[in-house]
Amino acid sequence: MTQRLRLAIVEDESLYLDLLATVLRMDPDLDVIGTYAAADAALRELPALRPDIALLDIELGGSVNGVQLGLLLREKLPSLGIVLLSNVRAPRLLGSIPRAQVSGWSYLLKRSVRDTTVLRRAIDGASRGLVTLDPALVAGRQARERGRISGLTERQRSILELVAEGWTNEAIASRLAIAVKTVENQLVLTYHELGVDRERDPVHPRVKAVLLYLAETKDAAPLAAPLEG
Repeated sequence: MTQRLRLAIVEDESLYLDLLATVLRMDPDLDVIGTYAAADAALRELPALRPDIALLDIELGGSVNGVQLGLLLREKLPSLGIVLLSNVRAPRLLGSIPRAQVSGWSYLLKRSVRDTTVLRRAIDGASRGLVTLDPALVAGRQARERGRISGLTERQRSILELVAEGWTNEAIASRLAIAVKTVENQLVLTYHELGVDRERDPVHPRVKAVLLYLAETKDAAPLAAPLEG
């Protein structure tokens, strides 16, 4: 029997906190072990509870935002996976996370919690030490001129976008109707094109590729525009 992932939630909007906890408790593979409305209480109590994943509102009230809270929790829980929740489109905040800490972070728009498959991919990606983005943030991103992403083939770009959304190689193969081996081969070529060292770089190649994808593409929507609905 697979061990259930232990989750904590830090969210200062009480209605959204209740909604999120209700949705997560419906998943038999997840165990919500604590909910918090403020960063200080989470910092005080979570190290003893030892969650596997923390879902953190980026726009927390007070002096500590979600990214800062995640880094503080990581000092005491180094293997903690973190899912950042936001009402704005600003995934490049992930680029501000120190290189040694960047693995195991997901960035999810709050409205996407309605889609449990997107929420679960974000959680699973963080638990596996990957970097996962909301599909709504990936859709429509444009490669910067003369950047490394612009040199990828259409197939490589499609695969990299699905990697950024947290899909496994098997799931990518199914979605694109190609062989798993083709996905693997195309990823090797993509890593080479992006300059990702799969042998000596301590950062997982999928993580490095997603961060490069973020750095060398731009959002078609305003960078931090409030979401509608």
